[in-house]
Amino acid sequence: MQTDQKKALYEEAQKELISITEGETNVTALMATVCCILSQKFDYYFWTGFYNVDPNKENELVVGPYQGTLGCLRIPFGRGVCGAAASTLETQVVADVHAFPGHIACDSRTNSEIVLPVTNADGQLIAVLDVDSVEANSFDETDRIALETLMQRIFAQ
Repeated sequence: MQTDQKKALYEEAQKELISITEGETNVTALMATVCCILSQKFDYYFWTGFYNVDPNKENELVVGPYQGTLGCLRIPFGRGVCGAAASTLETQVVADVHAFPGHIACDSRTNSEIVLPVTNADGQLIAVLDVDSVEANSFDETDRIALETLMQRIFAQ
């Protein structure tokens, strides 16, 4: 997909999500709505979902709202792409997941991935947003910037 097409779709998604979620404070509802809109808007999104920080297990993520095939139930911080994003608090853009050290294959059809840390208004990590694609090299700076902006607008207010 061309960069200008991506940007236009992200702008549409952001407008829709801001309109739909305005005033909503329930994190599960927000996450479910984000997953729905993004997965419907982007053809190259194969799996779109959140892994939430489990308050009962130190340094572990547990699957949250998602759209797609079966996801992994739990992921330790530092393990795989999601765990790396959680432990470093940095977005992970992975062109080829099979080359990523410690990659967890929740679905073997995934070939590229972007994972973003999601923080609340206090700057605390609450989840990671995980988006997978069956195509290699699906995600780039356009995706990173748009998704980081969107997560900030929805969850860190």
